Amino acid sequence: MDTGEEELILPKAPATEKTRQQSKAELLSQLYNRIKGCRRCPLGATRTNLVFGAGNPNASIMFIGEAPGYEEDRTGVPFVGRAGKLLDRILAAMSLSREDVYIANILKCRPPSNRDPLQQEVAKCLPYLEQQIEIIAPDIICCLGRISALYLLRLKLPMKLMRGNIYRWKGSIPAIVTYHPAALLRNPALKRPLWEDMQKVMRILKEGT
Repeated sequence: MDTGEEELILPKAPATEKTRQQSKAELLSQLYNRIKGCRRCPLGATRTNLVFGAGNPNASIMFIGEAPGYEEDRTGVPFVGRAGKLLDRILAAMSLSREDVYIANILKCRPPSNRDPLQQEVAKCLPYLEQQIEIIAPDIICCLGRISALYLLRLKLPMKLMRGNIYRWKGSIPAIVTYHPAALLRNPALKRPLWEDMQKVMRILKEGT
């Protein structure tokens, strides 16, 4: 029976042989083409643009935020509003740019009034993000904010307890948690702890874990 709900179809994770035959950029493009018309949750009907993710498919660092905001929904590009401009400055301080990293969100459509993602929305959308992570296979994941850590790493802790630790996404890829850049816009005192976290990211990349 046709329920009107789009079937979730994802390309398989890139096995070694498949990776030799297809670049990560090609695999991401295939995934985007499969999900660009997604209507698996009500947000699909209210979005302006699906915000898939952006950056280097071969990135060593993957930054994962919460959900698109107004500017992201308008442009289809993650982190292009005020918080995104601050993230650009953070990357520059790390001698990096958007072309060096990959940026995505837990949700790919903007929730109304920028509210927190609902659990049922995440349940529909998270498999897309997980497939992106499997394709990119970064050396480290940086969760930006509590919501990202809650759903990606299954952490139900205050931010101050999540920070400073190294987690493992699905038991493999190292991950850390830090403040969302939007939190720094509200509270500049968080700049120092966020920068400490970014220094940890760079140490992990240099030394491994």
